Amino acid sequence: MSVIRVMNLVLAGMLLLLAVGGCAREERKSITAFCGSASKPAMEEAALTFERETGIEVFLNFSGSGIMLSQMKISRSGDLYIPGSPDYMEIAEEDGVVDPESVRIISYLVPAILVQGGNPENIQKLSDLARPGIEIGIGNPQAVCVGLYAYEVLEYNNLLEAVKPNIVTHAESCSKTATLIALKSVDAILGWRVFSEWHDTIDVVYLEPQQIPRLSYIPGAISTFAEDRESAQRFLDFLVSPQGQAIFGSWGYIVTESEASKFAPHAEIGGEYKLPGTYQPLVQ
Repeated sequence: MSVIRVMNLVLAGMLLLLAVGGCAREERKSITAFCGSASKPAMEEAALTFERETGIEVFLNFSGSGIMLSQMKISRSGDLYIPGSPDYMEIAEEDGVVDPESVRIISYLVPAILVQGGNPENIQKLSDLARPGIEIGIGNPQAVCVGLYAYEVLEYNNLLEAVKPNIVTHAESCSKTATLIALKSVDAILGWRVFSEWHDTIDVVYLEPQQIPRLSYIPGAISTFAEDRESAQRFLDFLVSPQGQAIFGSWGYIVTESEASKFAPHAEIGGEYKLPGTYQPLVQ
């Protein structure tokens, strides 16, 4: 066989490999999920694990659940909506953004007080948040699930007016709410107990069971804008599978209703809370 013929065969083989590789890249599936950042660390690990096992790439967008929902509605895009509480899933269903039949519960969330490591201000109970000089941070109740729950807890326990002067900042997402206390920007936050699993510098002060009106959960649903419903369903199924639940459990999330109920046996699971019509921002 001549040298020229060998070179031609090699060149043809290289071109064939490039063509096959190009087709593979073109055929690779991907989905996009709009997520409240209450699920951020576990969701990132779950997406990477799912991609390794299926080849389906998962693009994750994180922010406040209300912000994520607004972005989906404006862009009319996204395969999955995974807010930080059922409140925003209810809105998404009402607005026709998700398929109600596809909703699944991924993990449960318990409201708690989070303080700096070692609890230097000796905050022991909810009423301590009203002590003079204590600086409190919460999520923005108008856009962030954990902020809505903070407002609800204070109102439910008739402490809103007493604590309000100490609320010095609103955060725009769950992760940024947790960062407030991790960086010692405030003395305490009202957030999710799982925040204490995210940072070694955060301690948790549990609310009394009767002080918790509702326990929350992280739901997921397929968007009505989904371009690849099959892949979206596969990822949602993975999140609620034993493997996906193990990932969430490893990050300190509660994955069963019975375990969550131990913190507040008589609290409602899920449900919806709406800010009063007279609501005014707590931070001016």
